[in-house]
Amino acid sequence: MLKINKIHHIAIICSDYEVSKHFYTKILGFEILAETYRSERDSYKLDLALNGNYSIELFSFPNPPSRVSRPEACGLRHLAFEVDDIQKTRHYLVENNLNPEPLRTDEFTNKRFTFIADPDNLPIEFYEA
Repeated sequence: MLKINKIHHIAIICSDYEVSKHFYTKILGFEILAETYRSERDSYKLDLALNGNYSIELFSFPNPPSRVSRPEACGLRHLAFEVDDIQKTRHYLVENNLNPEPLRTDEFTNKRFTFIADPDNLPIEFYEA
């Protein structure tokens, strides 16, 4: 059987690089590890870490096609981040005009969660620890 150690990173293609860079670094708090402009592709690649762990590659490309997100489309459904205090997290999201959904409770774990959308409408879940 194949031995996989962990998820290495998540790659996201954005439509507006500066808006998404701000969202992931200033709003969600990811740390910039490296930022590379690739002139041959007219594209940026931003390597981001969460709590010191390499997590996200944020890419820009000229005129990327829109992502089908809702209703539930086949493919990646959402990103989920664990948080300690879902009420505090939701309050922060409201303060930053990110329009979080009302809190829901996972019927299997009884943990609460909420969703927002990133600047390109990628669903992002915040799930209480």
